[in-house]
Formats: sequence, structure tokens, C-alpha cells
Amino acid sequence: MSEINKLIGFIVLLLCFSLSGCTKKEMLQSGRPNIIYIMADDMGYADLGCYGSDRIETPNLDRMAEEGIRFTQHYAGSTVCAPSRGSLMTGMHTGHAYIKGNFAMQTEGNLPIPDTTVTVAELLQKAGYETGVMGKWGLGGPGSVGGPNSQGFDYSYCYLDQRNAHEYYPPYLWENEQKVILDNQENPNDYSHDLFTEKALDFIESQGAKPFYLYLAYTIPHGKYQIPDDAPYSDRAWSQNQKNYAAMVTLMDSDIGKIMELLKSKKLDQNTIVFFTSDNGGVPGMSDFFESNGTSRGYKGGLYEGGIRAPLIVRWPDRINKGRISDHISAFWDFLPTACDLAGVEPPSNVNGISYMPELLGNQQSAHEYMYWEFFKYHYGWQPGDEGPRNHFDSQAVRMGFWKGVRTGINQDPRGPIQLFNLKNDPEEQNNIAHSHPEIIEKLDEIMTTARRDSEFFQANQ
Repeated sequence: MSEINKLIGFIVLLLCFSLSGCTKKEMLQSGRPNIIYIMADDMGYADLGCYGSDRIETPNLDRMAEEGIRFTQHYAGSTVCAPSRGSLMTGMHTGHAYIKGNFAMQTEGNLPIPDTTVTVAELLQKAGYETGVMGKWGLGGPGSVGGPNSQGFDYSYCYLDQRNAHEYYPPYLWENEQKVILDNQENPNDYSHDLFTEKALDFIESQGAKPFYLYLAYTIPHGKYQIPDDAPYSDRAWSQNQKNYAAMVTLMDSDIGKIMELLKSKKLDQNTIVFFTSDNGGVPGMSDFFESNGTSRGYKGGLYEGGIRAPLIVRWPDRINKGRISDHISAFWDFLPTACDLAGVEPPSNVNGISYMPELLGNQQSAHEYMYWEFFKYHYGWQPGDEGPRNHFDSQAVRMGFWKGVRTGINQDPRGPIQLFNLKNDPEEQNNIAHSHPEIIEKLDEIMTTARRDSEFFQANQ
């Protein structure tokens, strides 16, 4: 924003305060932006041109980065779907979160977040925002306390059970938690990604005077690798799955372009902040071919950088200076307090997140003392009566400045060694220097012990 615009905005706030007697809260809420948060599924940060890809075309997201800010040290909430989304919704890292790993239910749906959970959608809804979610939910089945319409969303159109989201031509989806049968029985006609884009555009079109919050949780490019057309990669000497994967990312990019154009045509562009990210790192095989995780070590399912490093692009015309690149260290649990800042409301006092609003606006930003992750690995195929729990405590990670500590194999050795990496000198996490820094290891061990608590279905002593 120019200095003149800043001055005008400040004068308006002063007039509001002095002439109409408005409160600080009302001052913060004046001119609240619309908020759109778009998330890819299983896409590594380096699949985007603006993060270095030279194989996959993403012109709209590259333009979004040119017109806004691109973060280089942003992290997902977890290394798999459900806990990452739970972290985003609640502002909690996985040490304090209710959901710490994927957890399927026998009935349709995944382990629901409790009805006492305070989500970012509930906070924005209570602040007067119209709220909508499309795509993969994964935090509670239809009619459960964890369903999207019970957790702050006025409108939902989703896969509620993330297991069903592996199929892009599903027999049904859920609209406001009511089953909608699709035309996919005889011939696959209803491609779910297209439906999510259509519903997102309709949601924006339908908005009136109220600000809105749109959470667009795309399932692209999670496998299966299905798409109606593999253009523009049809002639590449790649496997069919590789062509489909690249085409899925490019299709998502094209649809994000449609959203941007609609915002402009409705004259909402200037007062809408748009976020883009991915829920975890890329998967083995596909990520190796496309170098989806850049030079980072590891993949989805692990807590090395390749499993949790995520893209973050944010665009807000006239508020975020164009073409900025930020090395601020942030994570999914920071979105809730950031959204609260945007809406002019106070976040809950117990969240782990720190608003990165100052960083967006180019001001001095508070830093985390540390960032913490833990991961419980799910036993796929587990049945009631099987020996042992359906999940086990698998790994922990801490980022503290440029230090990164990783403990793996916790199920076999709960007090196993911590690997230590200096991300400034060794961003690929190739050199374990734990033996040289016992004082850092001691601090990381303390954090790994104190920064967590068990939840009902995720207990360290199982």
C-alpha cells in the first residue's frame, strides 16, 4: 500500500473512533477483506514454476506470486491429510491437536474433531463472514460433530471421508452433509475437481454485502491420477500417470485463474486476500520424477523437509507489495490467528499459531520459539479385535531457528536418538551433527517431551 493510502486509512479509522465512538474491535473490522484459502493435495512445493519447476505449467500461480508474496519456509500441519487439515482449522500443532494421524472409521467418515473444537470457520462465521468449503474435508463424517456444517461452515460440498477422495469419478458427494448422487455409474461424467471449481465460482457469485471465507480444499493431484484430458502433456515421452499428474496440476492452476478473473469482474479483487498451499509434501515415485520436493529429503509420511515443507503464496492487491519473497518460518497453525487479524477478532488464547499478518504487510514479524510436529502412523487394514492399536507413535520433529531435530522409530524406541541438522548449511538434511551439539539435543529432547499431550485415540504409550 502506498504511504498516501496508509495515511487515508489511518485518518478514516481516527474519524470512526472520534466521531462515532466505535470500539477498537469495530475499528479493526472496518474494511475486512474476503478470504480465500486454496489447498492442493499431495503436491510438493517445487511442482510450481515459481518454486523452480520446469516441467509443469502453472502460469496463474506464478502470476499470483509475482503479484503478491511467496514464502520459502512454510510448513504443512502434518505429513498426511487429516492431521494437516485439523491443524489448519484449529490453529494447533499436532502436539496439542486432537487428530495426530489419519484415522478411518468403520462407518463413512474419518475420526471427527470434537464438538468443543473452535475452528477458524466458526470464528469467522461469528464475526459476520459467510463461510463455504469445497473439496476434501476428512475431519468428520455426515451428521457427526466433526462435519463441516457443525464446525462453522454455512455451505459445504465435499468428500467427507477422505478415503473416497482417491476416486475422481465418485458415485456421490456430500452437499451440506446430504448425499448427492453423481452421473458416474455407466460412464464417468462428473469429474469431482470440476464440480468443486463450479461450486466455488457459484459461492463467490452469490455473495452480497457480507465478507466471505472460502476454503477450497482441492484433491488434485492426489492419486488416483485421473483426468479427462492429459493436455498439454499428451505428446511427452512420460508414463500415463506422469502425464496425468502434470495435467492435474495445470488444470488446478487454470481453475485458480478462473477464480481470479471472477474476483476482478465482480470488483472484489482489491478487497480479497487469496492464499495457496498444499497439505503435505509429494509422494515417492512421482516426486522423484518431477522433483516435486525440490532438494528436500523425504516424502509424504515422514517429518523430514520433503514431507512437511509446503508452498505458500498470498495475494492481496495494494496491501501486499508485489513480488516479495519471504523466509519467515511459518506453518498451517498460523493461519487461524492470521485470519482473525484479517477479520478484526481475537483468536483463542490457547492456539499455537502466531499471525503472519505483519509479514504480509512488510512489518516486523514475531517468530516462533520453536515449531513442533508429531506423527502417528495408521495401520491400514486394522480391524476391531486385531492385536495392538490401529495407530502408533511414529516420529517427532522440531524446528528451532535454523536447527531441525528429527526422532524416528518411536514405536520401537520411544527415547531413541534425535538426528540434528543445520538447515542453514544443510537444507537437504544430509549431515546428522547431533554428536557435536549435545546442548541443542538436550533442548530438543525437552521440547519433544513437553510440547505434546496425548489425545483420546492417539496415545504415546500404546
